Amino acid sequence: MITDLGYGTLALTFLLALYGILAALWGIQKRRPDWIDSARNAMLLTFPLLTVACLSLIYLLVNGHYEVEYVASVTSNSMPLYLRITALWGGQAGSLLFWSWLMSAFASAVTLRNWARDREFLPWVIVVSLVTLGFFLGLTLFVENPFDRLWLLGSGIAVKSFFPPAGAIPYYQSDGNGLNPLLRHPGMIIHPPMLYLGFVSYVIPFAFAIAALITGRTDDRWIRITRRWSLVAWLFLSLGLILGGRWAYDVLGWGGYWGWDPVEIAAFMPWLTGTAFLHSVMIQEKRGMLKHWNMILIILTYNLVIFGTFLTRSGVLSSVHAFAQSAIGPLFFVYIGASFVISLSLLLRRWQELKSDLHMTSLLSREALFLLNNLLFVGILVVCFWGVIFPLISEIVTGQKVTVGPPFYERATAPLFAGLLFLMGIAPLAAWRHSTVQTLGKAVWKPTVVSLLAPLVAFTMDVRNWAALLGFWLAAFVACVTLYEYGRAVIARSRSRGESLLRAFWNLAGRNRRRYGGYIIHLGVVLMAIGIIGIELFQKETQGTLAQGEELSLGPYTMRFDSLAVFDTADGRNVARAVVSVYKNGRYVGELYPRRDYYYESQQPMTIPGLRSTMEDDFYVLLVDWQPISSSGATFKVYHNPLVNWLWLGGFVFIIGTMVAAWPESETNPATVRARRRTPLAAKAS
Repeated sequence: MITDLGYGTLALTFLLALYGILAALWGIQKRRPDWIDSARNAMLLTFPLLTVACLSLIYLLVNGHYEVEYVASVTSNSMPLYLRITALWGGQAGSLLFWSWLMSAFASAVTLRNWARDREFLPWVIVVSLVTLGFFLGLTLFVENPFDRLWLLGSGIAVKSFFPPAGAIPYYQSDGNGLNPLLRHPGMIIHPPMLYLGFVSYVIPFAFAIAALITGRTDDRWIRITRRWSLVAWLFLSLGLILGGRWAYDVLGWGGYWGWDPVEIAAFMPWLTGTAFLHSVMIQEKRGMLKHWNMILIILTYNLVIFGTFLTRSGVLSSVHAFAQSAIGPLFFVYIGASFVISLSLLLRRWQELKSDLHMTSLLSREALFLLNNLLFVGILVVCFWGVIFPLISEIVTGQKVTVGPPFYERATAPLFAGLLFLMGIAPLAAWRHSTVQTLGKAVWKPTVVSLLAPLVAFTMDVRNWAALLGFWLAAFVACVTLYEYGRAVIARSRSRGESLLRAFWNLAGRNRRRYGGYIIHLGVVLMAIGIIGIELFQKETQGTLAQGEELSLGPYTMRFDSLAVFDTADGRNVARAVVSVYKNGRYVGELYPRRDYYYESQQPMTIPGLRSTMEDDFYVLLVDWQPISSSGATFKVYHNPLVNWLWLGGFVFIIGTMVAAWPESETNPATVRARRRTPLAAKAS
């Protein structure tokens, strides 16, 4: 019955999405607001219906209904309750349903806003949102149905289908295969929802952009409406990427956080265009320029979101993150192609209307530097996209899939990332419209001088790698400029208003959250850059087979293999756990317990590192192999990762800054009040 309820609500939601699309189009055609309101109500209803479908699947997962094929494939009797619930997004079919549920939540939320001033956008926002939702519902309903049951044919073969095949009888299993061990890490439990939230959030700005193109309302109203949606999308996508990096560091056993894996890059690409979009919309708001460019960026971001989902879900590329092989690839490919062509056609139709009368008058103005920042982001995107699709192209042309490794990405993107850091420091000091070398030099010389201390200190600590010295200087330069700018503003406000420095600091952040939240984000990037420089340029690794009591040294660390135990656990694992003593510069600092877990149900191993972690460095030990009979010898792979924890600290600061920037302005904020007074006049004038 629960299976029927879940499938029924899923089918009903799909029909409702189709109705909403047709009702909105009919309302536009016939100028009937009642039909548009009906479409709006249909979109609003998708959320509660899909909530029922998701709860139905969770009920089946929690209660072990192994007659449902999805339940049997991702859960087992030995799994704890929280993993059975998170198994909702642990497999192909469930994750598509989960994606649809999140999409319906955002689509429903956008219908609840006040549409009085933007009524012409409403039907097209409904159409775009419901087309996206309908596509995913269609995949879930007709290709990857999580409510399919298992049936036993007369030939003795078990098949999956929601409706019984002719002559088949229900097939019941007493236990399931269990969740992929790699998905049982706490980071992986949170990481997919964050990533999906980032993906579906970008549908809303895209829907408004398409509505603006169709209606011909080419002012910056759609950007102002979707500013917070874009920031929220960026926040979740950033959080998803950071959590994914931590998961890879803890679980995948490669000693790092980022391996330029195709699926990692698939999530990174919409983040690149989304970041460029967040910067370039400021130029349109301030100067009325780059209207074409902003449309291109949001179209790219939307299509890269779908492309990223396609790469993850289709299994077209081999990846440690691709947990499914499916036939949905061609459908995704057709949808992305159609979406891209239609979007570009609409953009070309409005090309003349989107032209700005203003032009850049100085290569050193803030808008010019922001544009250069955008081009660097797009440059990184081009490198990533080429690296991802090259294996597909090579397979089509030569019949062999040639993969692109991390050295390609690192060599191609390192100068671009360095350029972005430099611009992050210099752009906030440039003025809108016009800056000169003299005015910029006058503004930047003090933080530049202070920032030079960073590479000098590093040099005195025997750092001789020129790339590292340059990286440390760039990070220090951005930090000095950001703190200098903030400090100047705080002191000026304190003097003019008679406020304490702390109160001036607080009020300043509240007065312009977008700007000062952005500064906090920049400081987060600085900390992350320090961590990346540390692990990328100074990471060391070694491997060795040790008998009990033998030692292995790496950098300032020495580890001694003490013992190894192999045992079974109550939750269906066979665990091989080593005990090693760790010494730093000859001083005992503790024990580590690297282990390898083998899951009997899924017949898959998982390597858990032993980790000594400080802000200075990580000592990371993997148990690679051992002698099972005597347990007297084992092979270890060991990494020394300097400064890597600055990366996680920077990620935390980065997220805090994004939340500050996205936080709603106070109703009594004078700047907000002034902006609201100006907006109707501007809209009327346009």
